[in-house]
Amino acid sequence: MHEPNVVIVTGMSGAGKSTVARVLEDLGYSVIDNLPLELISEVAKHRDFTEGRENLAVVADIRGEIRAVDLREQVGRLERVGLQAAVIFLDATDEVLARRFGEVRRPHPVPAADLESSITRERHTLTDIRALAQIVIDTSEFNVHDLRARVEREFEQFDVRKSMLVSFRSFGFKHGAPRDADLVFDVRFLPNPHWVPELRPLSGEDSEVFDHVFDSDDAKTFFGKLTDLLSFLLPRYEAEGKSYLSVAIGCTGGRHRSVAFARALAQWAQEQGISTSLGHRDRER
Repeated sequence: MHEPNVVIVTGMSGAGKSTVARVLEDLGYSVIDNLPLELISEVAKHRDFTEGRENLAVVADIRGEIRAVDLREQVGRLERVGLQAAVIFLDATDEVLARRFGEVRRPHPVPAADLESSITRERHTLTDIRALAQIVIDTSEFNVHDLRARVEREFEQFDVRKSMLVSFRSFGFKHGAPRDADLVFDVRFLPNPHWVPELRPLSGEDSEVFDHVFDSDDAKTFFGKLTDLLSFLLPRYEAEGKSYLSVAIGCTGGRHRSVAFARALAQWAQEQGISTSLGHRDRER
């Protein structure tokens, strides 16, 4: 599979399109923001795509009154002249999108009575667009570094096959399980450092909490069984062409046990030569 000549980045406002555009720029794409869909094939006609030169990335979203019929037509036009196009759709939960808009204090591009209504209207408008995308990324639990790593991994499938990236992520069940996790493991059966007064204000990143969790025989046994399972699964997922695998480890609040266990698993994976990332969704809650 060859690297796409034209990448169309679209999706929900606040889901991370600007971050993806910067990643694509770093990957050698010339990026045009808010280009009307009907102009994509016209711009492409004047570029030299031989040997990967002048590859184009376009951010097209609700600001330009994007429609599925126009997107389908533009992709078809590109393919008819021998160019490969890919559509990336960025998404996130309504709650996360609302929080992000609240943090940056920017108006939503879809006018409505309130922010919730704007998000609902945009999601309804983009339903058919989402269905056309080759790559859909839910960024609800990503920071900018996670999103960059995910996009880079998606593009490593082109031309040169690279190893699968395994993301270990801790979370708290009381805040909800991750929406995009491939594998979810529950460590709530382990002794809870929350009930030890001197450990309560710490997290699984601290050595005192980490040692407390792994002093348990159950923790040692479960860790061994889990790494045996992952040793079996990971090469088989990679053989099927999977470029990214998300492994979520949950405890009650996501601060102590799950953080320690995710840390230990990430360290184990790195020692096995596995490409790894580590994140803690609820550690600071």
